[in-house]
Amino acid sequence: MDVETRAFGYDKEAGLVAALLADPTAVPTVSLLAFDREEPVGHILFTRAFLDGLDDQPMIHVLAPLAVTPEYQRRGVGGQLIDAGIRMLKERGSHLVFVLGHKEYYPRHGFRPDAGAQGYPAPYPIPDEVADCWMVQPVSDRGFGVGQGKVRCCDELNKPQHWRDDEADR
Repeated sequence: MDVETRAFGYDKEAGLVAALLADPTAVPTVSLLAFDREEPVGHILFTRAFLDGLDDQPMIHVLAPLAVTPEYQRRGVGGQLIDAGIRMLKERGSHLVFVLGHKEYYPRHGFRPDAGAQGYPAPYPIPDEVADCWMVQPVSDRGFGVGQGKVRCCDELNKPQHWRDDEADR
């Protein structure tokens, strides 16, 4: 969790990661660490999600968070973690991956902006001016064919405080 604290400059994401890893509704997860020698410099976590209104729930995931320590940012570590995580999700039978993140960064790694407009509203409302930041990526041949619906995250991530940018929460 030190990676998240160093990457973000506060403890909120580190606490979220600990809570997500302890949440049984987040399973199956994919959690990857990047190292330089013995030092952890990056971390990514994918947790289970669901589509409301579907009886037969497809395997889908949410990427949250991605953290790279400041001295290793802009060196490809985040992209390598995303790519490795997506490969593992494919191997494990996941169909879709969602992220709420930077609209310039994540499309470079296969994410499509405005998942809400594509039939996948976020767990909590995303303001129109940042709708492109809620993104989706199909990771299987079935991908978008698994159905549509409002995304419901695992219990820990499905809380409103994780879906707003409120500096007071840090």
